[in-house]
Amino acid sequence: SGYNTRQNEFVEQPVQFSHAHHVGGIGLDCRYCHTSVEEAAFANIPPSKTCMNCHSQIWAGAPILEPVRASFRNNTPLTWTRVHDLPDFVYFNHSVHVKKGVGCETCHGRIDQMAGIYQAASLQMEWCITCHRAPVQYLRPREAVYQMGYQPAGDQLTIGRDLVKKYDVKSLTSCSTCHR
Repeated sequence: SGYNTRQNEFVEQPVQFSHAHHVGGIGLDCRYCHTSVEEAAFANIPPSKTCMNCHSQIWAGAPILEPVRASFRNNTPLTWTRVHDLPDFVYFNHSVHVKKGVGCETCHGRIDQMAGIYQAASLQMEWCITCHRAPVQYLRPREAVYQMGYQPAGDQLTIGRDLVKKYDVKSLTSCSTCHR
């Protein structure tokens, strides 16, 4: 249940960052903040310096952003509350999923419409294994991985089958794929 998985539960943060504003409104690409998503297992949380690239000029004196300015000034990281938190016994690699054509919104939901942050999917094993068993319906071209609201230009099953071959996607359901 959502009570156990925290699915759809708003998570309080030190600064209430709005993906709806930054991604949906301004159009920032996921990679602007989550810089390691294409090369690493983790997508990283951006340092305060990334926020200050814009906010040293825009909303520079806004009280809501004081924790960001203090973090930058004092060279101390903000302590964000993890939203998508898999158990320690589960291995997940963002870069592999990105390279295989799995869109951010497949797991994270329509982040571009979230004023606050919450976990859109259950992230339970049965949810993950649905994609692992039949990845065709979840794949998109790599250039569309970061696109919110992606709609395939044609039949998804045909496109998915082509991408399975092109990206060498395997239907990985062995326990050791994720449990290491």
